[in-house]
Amino acid sequence: MPQGGPLMDLISDGKTRVAWASSLANLAAPSLAELGAAQELTDRITPDGLKIDPSTADVDTGSLASKFDTKEVGRVGYETELTFKRGTTTQEDWPYQNLTYGVHGVLIVRRGVDVETAWAAGQQVEAYPVVCGERANVSPAANEVMRFLSPIKVYAPPATDAVVAA
Repeated sequence: MPQGGPLMDLISDGKTRVAWASSLANLAAPSLAELGAAQELTDRITPDGLKIDPSTADVDTGSLASKFDTKEVGRVGYETELTFKRGTTTQEDWPYQNLTYGVHGVLIVRRGVDVETAWAAGQQVEAYPVVCGERANVSPAANEVMRFLSPIKVYAPPATDAVVAA
């Protein structure tokens, strides 16, 4: 244990914010105006419904003379999917009505800051240029809300270390 007390872990509950923008002028520096105009998605995503899983391919750098397998990093890809709750009003059901097959936009994710905290210059966010796949209704079950899955494809390099501009 380090001097000065126990380690403090960052709890993720209530500290992830997700929004959808039709576009951003600069992925690496989304503006406060763009984020303010973005459609908030956080309240409609299930607690385990944000899936953004990067993968990095291996590039074999060995040769006929090699006695050891060597590799270098290759292409990066993302397996991305959102699970949404359906809503009873037009505003609550926005994701189902608007994130349909072929729709392009930018998925914006902020982590580690209370959801209620306003967007602010200097905050770190992730900005993913994406296109929606065919949505899939989740089979109904007892004691569950109606849900659907939105497979989302990252079609261009994202800005995973973007910083909010004024």
